[in-house]
Amino acid sequence: MKTLRIALAALVLAAAAGGLYLSTQQRDPAPAAELTLLDGSRINLASLRGKVVLVNFWATSCTTCVKEMPGLIATHQRFAPRGYETVAVAMSYDPPAYVANFVQTRKLPFKVALDHSGDAARQFGDIKLTPTTFLIGKDGQIVKRYVGEPDFAALNQLVERLLGA
Repeated sequence: MKTLRIALAALVLAAAAGGLYLSTQQRDPAPAAELTLLDGSRINLASLRGKVVLVNFWATSCTTCVKEMPGLIATHQRFAPRGYETVAVAMSYDPPAYVANFVQTRKLPFKVALDHSGDAARQFGDIKLTPTTFLIGKDGQIVKRYVGEPDFAALNQLVERLLGA
């Protein structure tokens, strides 16, 4: 019984230390990228400050991007009512007609931008690999970067924590 209490105390201390580390580590600010949405309207990512935002760089020709879309949709639908935004940024080489068709056939419920010039990808660190996803906190700081499909259970836990903060 004493060993169990010691183990439990150690676990509580480790969790507290981990939480303290996450709350004090240096984070990079998200770029204030100006994006052109599929409908032609424009949005500046800085205007989404105060919300938890997921920015996903993707392409219709990327099989992993296509595979992860149902998870992005489910996460968006789960958290959007609580101040969560998703912005899917199609890479500059992705033909706009392909992107529009994908959005329509998959009924994507979130904002989709066309990175015609590649400026947004450059501002986020010269993104070349897709999918690359950034989770941005309410304070406009990048909390997490994913290359490849994220672990959606862990992503959802992190979003839940950020929305509660």
